Amino acid sequence: MSAPARTPAHTPDLRFGYGTNGLTDLRLDDALALLADLGYDGVGLTLDHMHLDPLAPGLAARTGRVARRLGELGLGVTVETGARYVLDPRRKHGPSLLDPDPDGRAARTRLLVRAVQVAADLGAHAVHCFSGTAPDDLSPSTDAATAWKRLEEALTPVLDAAATARVPLAVEPEPGHLLATLADFHHFRRLLGDPGPHLLGLTLDIGHCQCLEPASPADCVRDAAPWLRHVQIEDMRRGVHEHLPFGDGEIDFPPVLDALAATGYQGLTVVELPRHSHAGPELARTSLAFLRSRTGKKGEPTP
Repeated sequence: MSAPARTPAHTPDLRFGYGTNGLTDLRLDDALALLADLGYDGVGLTLDHMHLDPLAPGLAARTGRVARRLGELGLGVTVETGARYVLDPRRKHGPSLLDPDPDGRAARTRLLVRAVQVAADLGAHAVHCFSGTAPDDLSPSTDAATAWKRLEEALTPVLDAAATARVPLAVEPEPGHLLATLADFHHFRRLLGDPGPHLLGLTLDIGHCQCLEPASPADCVRDAAPWLRHVQIEDMRRGVHEHLPFGDGEIDFPPVLDALAATGYQGLTVVELPRHSHAGPELARTSLAFLRSRTGKKGEPTP
């Protein structure tokens, strides 16, 4: 006999978005219209060459057009900075904030400062970033202090820009990176003198919690609550960093969504499927249906 169905949690205040890094085969305007038609509350907008290119001419004017379109569609936005090759066409996520070359680190810092300005112009509720992996010139066992010092120095101008723009920076613990876990995030904020969650916040990826955190994803949400400024969500399996459509992994989502709603988090919870753009429109539809079925949120996505 099959187990009885669980009664969906009632968490109507969660606001769901979908990441444009999972819609890279669509023009940005088409992607935004799709998400609005489906009933999403917002979008995780990755600054990249196929959508809002942060390095092409006329960024302010292009950002203004996107801001107007977001307003017309009633979509909130978080600015994400995880584009794979936006700075270097040959190195994924390179150069990073930990790059051996100071000029490389400076290039990543400039990109993030630019992202802060874009976020301010869009009215975004946060700017996402991550540390990057420790480069070959540093041994994790002997040069950890050097790596953390590089990260501190590279992100300080970004935090200054964020303070001026009044847009919090939301750092994401990323498997395999220097800053990989919630414990690493707390280590880093203490290195910075604990600037406070209004300035240095956290991007919590629910799948990453399942992948490598010692606590359950729901407990991770509760532990991270004071610093939450952005949330990414997808399915995942323990020990395997692979973003999966809902139902293809191991996460029990109703307790996670209950915990998230209980925190009072007001930002977007963004579906993060960057390797599934080939099926982006359909996955955007089924992902929202899945999340609504686990939260009791009213309304159905457009067929």
